[in-house]
Amino acid sequence: MTTTAPATDDTWAIDRAVDDLARGEAVWASCGLDRRRALLEQVGAATAEHAGAWVRAATAYKRLPDDSPLAGEEWITGPYPVLTSVGALAASIGALAEGRSPVDGFPVGRAPGGRVALSVLPHGVFDRLLLNGFSAEVWMPPGVTQETVRARAGLGLRRPAETGGVGVVLGAGNITSIPILDVLYELYAHNRVVALKLNPVTDGLLDVFSRVLAPLVDAGVVRILTGGADVGAYLVHHPRVGHVHMTGSAATHDAIVFGTGPEGAARKAAGTPLLEKPVTSELGGVSPTIVVPGDWTDADLRYQAEHVATQRLHNGGYNCVASQVVVVSSDWPLKDRFLAHLRAALSAAPARPAYYPGSDDRVAQALGAYPGAESVDGGRVLIGNLDPAAPGPALTTEYFAPVLAVLELPGAARPFLDEAVRTANEEFAGTLGVNLIADPRTVAALGPALDQAIARLRYGTIGVNAWTGVGYLTATAPWGAFPGHTLDDVQSGIGVVHNALLLDGPERTVVRGPFRPAPRALLHGQPVMSPKPPWFVSHRTAATTGRLLAGFAAAPRWSALPALFASALRG
Repeated sequence: MTTTAPATDDTWAIDRAVDDLARGEAVWASCGLDRRRALLEQVGAATAEHAGAWVRAATAYKRLPDDSPLAGEEWITGPYPVLTSVGALAASIGALAEGRSPVDGFPVGRAPGGRVALSVLPHGVFDRLLLNGFSAEVWMPPGVTQETVRARAGLGLRRPAETGGVGVVLGAGNITSIPILDVLYELYAHNRVVALKLNPVTDGLLDVFSRVLAPLVDAGVVRILTGGADVGAYLVHHPRVGHVHMTGSAATHDAIVFGTGPEGAARKAAGTPLLEKPVTSELGGVSPTIVVPGDWTDADLRYQAEHVATQRLHNGGYNCVASQVVVVSSDWPLKDRFLAHLRAALSAAPARPAYYPGSDDRVAQALGAYPGAESVDGGRVLIGNLDPAAPGPALTTEYFAPVLAVLELPGAARPFLDEAVRTANEEFAGTLGVNLIADPRTVAALGPALDQAIARLRYGTIGVNAWTGVGYLTATAPWGAFPGHTLDDVQSGIGVVHNALLLDGPERTVVRGPFRPAPRALLHGQPVMSPKPPWFVSHRTAATTGRLLAGFAAAPRWSALPALFASALRG
């Protein structure tokens, strides 16, 4: 790989940071569970204190107006998941300190194939109130027993004195909680001290991140670096760095691991990495949303169209798990009405700048590949009716931009679902997340076939009537690709993050949500109290609701609920 060497000042700063961390490893080894929990809680307190500055910095680099409801995205995917993760991870440390397992108190059931299924959401009365109708299970691989799950939960915190050397985290540039959560997971799950290299897109968050991570920086176990690709290359190849974790695309991963150009391609083909040290990753892919045909009302069609539009347009479309292809039945009588509502939802979503580098080029690439694609208001692209026999790059190229395609497959609910599962597994690139949407009657009619379909899907997170992004926001759920990928066929990555219960070797997360929001769900006999979720791009009070939600996560209390509920309902 041909890379320009960093400036002398940069190499000196990197060397000093890595040397500091090499000394800090002994400090971390000497930190018992009580001290580690105290440091973690200090990070939580700093996150709460600087949450407003965090969101202002995020909206600034994403060029959002100060009064935009879309600022809610920055509250809900920035400080909020860090605060919930701190709380959940602190509880796991507390359990281990008392001689218990982090999974004690979490219900255990069974999933298809004899899998152990750990129910991680809801957990506690506040979850049941704030996320009413939502649930999440972690499915372990077949053959793993409940006793093994309990005995192994805790990972590196079961042996805190056995540290894992110096690790590098190459931070994401899109969702601002990712760098912080990845640092915490490296430290607490794997006992590695961490050099965090920020994505240049997020350099405006350096001051906030320095304040949030100050307890760990002061302890000598975290350092934060900035710079371009030259800094990143020097850092990951540093002889005292033993592990690299990155978030990005498969192409970026391969450039880092194997190098670029013909030489990099040759190394990949030969299985001889340029970067000869362990690498874990959370990468993107092409996420499908499978819409199972059913008898929907017009309100259902409109709401689920907004749901799918959110899956694509949240954060401007710059999410690793953004839906890129909607899979519908060509035999569904309501198909055309649904697609009309989807087009309207894409058009009506708030306009926002294309802040992520290369977005316009990727949109142009999609338009070039599909001359019949429709340009929708706000720079969005809708690619209609892909040819199932030759769908083109939409199933294999992650556009990482506001581009959404439609793939039609034949059949009523059961045969359609079977074919959609096969197509998702065999023809789509990546395994990070897949969404299923089905009305309650269809779910009931499918019966066990639905869970069997979920078991056949080879994805790290599967959402049923809930965007897989809910899995990202669930601190106790693992987040990552389906297991089994390798450096030379990395797909959506290797390993997991978040995972505040510190489960050893989870297979997947399954999240479920209500098909209809309150109060409409109640009119259909479904006991659901959750209104339209605040992460919907059409939510009118998302900024206020997100701020209140983050405040609640910092200090859960009954007195905060009335204002939070009122704001959510107004949205």
